[in-house]
Amino acid sequence: MMTRVDPLESFLPDLTGPAKPHAVVVGAGLGGLAAAMRLGAKGYRVTVIDRLDVPGGRGSAIWQDGHRFDLGPTIVTVPQLYRDLWEACGLDFDKDVTLKPLDPFYEIRWPDGTTFTAQHDTDALRAEVAKISPEDVKGFDKFLKDSEARYSFGFENLGRRPMNKLWDLVKVLPTFAKLRADRSVYAHAAKRFKNEKLRMAFSFHPLFIGGDPLHVTSVYILVSFLEKEYGVHYAMGGIAGMAAQMAKVIKSQGGTMLMRTGVDKITIKDGVATGVKLTSGLEVAADVVVSNADAGHTYDTLMADVPKKRWSPAKLKRTRYSMSLFVWYFGTKGTAKDWSDVGHHTILNAPRYKGLLKDIFIKGKLADDMSLYVHRPSVTDPSVAPEGDDSFYVLSPVPHLGHGGVDWKTEEPKYKAKMLKVLEDQLLPGLADKISTEVVFTPETFRDRYLSPYGSGFSIEPRILQSAWFRPHNVSEEVKGLYLVGAGTHPGAGVPGVISTAEVLGKLVPDAEHVK
Repeated sequence: MMTRVDPLESFLPDLTGPAKPHAVVVGAGLGGLAAAMRLGAKGYRVTVIDRLDVPGGRGSAIWQDGHRFDLGPTIVTVPQLYRDLWEACGLDFDKDVTLKPLDPFYEIRWPDGTTFTAQHDTDALRAEVAKISPEDVKGFDKFLKDSEARYSFGFENLGRRPMNKLWDLVKVLPTFAKLRADRSVYAHAAKRFKNEKLRMAFSFHPLFIGGDPLHVTSVYILVSFLEKEYGVHYAMGGIAGMAAQMAKVIKSQGGTMLMRTGVDKITIKDGVATGVKLTSGLEVAADVVVSNADAGHTYDTLMADVPKKRWSPAKLKRTRYSMSLFVWYFGTKGTAKDWSDVGHHTILNAPRYKGLLKDIFIKGKLADDMSLYVHRPSVTDPSVAPEGDDSFYVLSPVPHLGHGGVDWKTEEPKYKAKMLKVLEDQLLPGLADKISTEVVFTPETFRDRYLSPYGSGFSIEPRILQSAWFRPHNVSEEVKGLYLVGAGTHPGAGVPGVISTAEVLGKLVPDAEHVK
């Protein structure tokens, strides 16, 4: 746990040298932490404010009965993004964080016993495709080439530069058209694979950033190349451990982490952001304000009394948010040598794929069947559980609260019982008798813990008309001196996307020496 800081102490100017411009970052999620690091490197005195007791936001952790439960993201891809971030601060990422490559990456299982193992070696991956559908091997090779082309455009080009001007969009429209960005991820997979299971295996990835594979732009098939090119890694100590290291960097730059402190509003004068007002009533002046709160919360709540040109309440009400999540975190006693066929990452498929997606995203219906992501970090990182025990995290996509109709106080025990049955039948036999401690997050938890509109798991859904220029910009068009980072902004959700929002921010905020 982080030490509570006297709020007044962090706002006193440094009298030991020339006064530095002050930047306030609202939210200590990964985007806010990365933004604070970049602002510190640009010469600002930075204060990060967060209502939680530990840094990391959705990437934080809970410690209970000797178990560490990593609450959100579980993998690290594109390690160079983090190395670049640390290097911008004059530091070495690999001295602070240990990444362990995972191979295989994950296993996908279907109710009929079919399996697909995603891994680094292309020939081995091709063999996995052939095992399920030999006639789809050629389509797999084409799909990988498609994925690489979209990675170069969508991630390295579009995702790492500002998209706040309409001309930025106009310039890339021909490439959007050439790559058929209007086609969904699933539709593109269906074009390359005849087998329905392979269509799922190569189209489900948008779910990890809150997107419906049936509607999210096919640019997101870039994930298949990204995994193959850079691998899938686990940060020892979890993403929460990496967040703690980011907080240490901020403090080493002279910044302050102000935890257990809420922000009531962004203060604005004459169309310029001047700081924030805390829930305690204290006003904090700043030369630059960065919000890592959800973009919807930023505009609808933190700026509730400010007329908006673009992100008005009506506009936000029309915005499509990602699905929410039901997550069951549990520890098991004496199981470290049990379930030997269960690795670090496993995906259990429901009998339905497209029908379940429609229930979650379109109908807003809590279905009886479910697809599950099972995280078992104890096979890689013994620090997550007492010796001989396991820590698990099991996630099921569910409708967000905006659909209405689900009373989670009533449904939570019922849904957990259904989840237990799926786990015992398909992956972890005898589980019920071995659970020693547990925590459950429902969509209401996401709403209350993270102030996420509708309890969405990943903020604004990355559909084509909610991506790039259409997404909330990293520099606000509503008031001067306000910047936004995090999953709801450009380029989007997922740890690489969130870290990239801070990289884009660094290209928009002037160096401290140029601030009057």
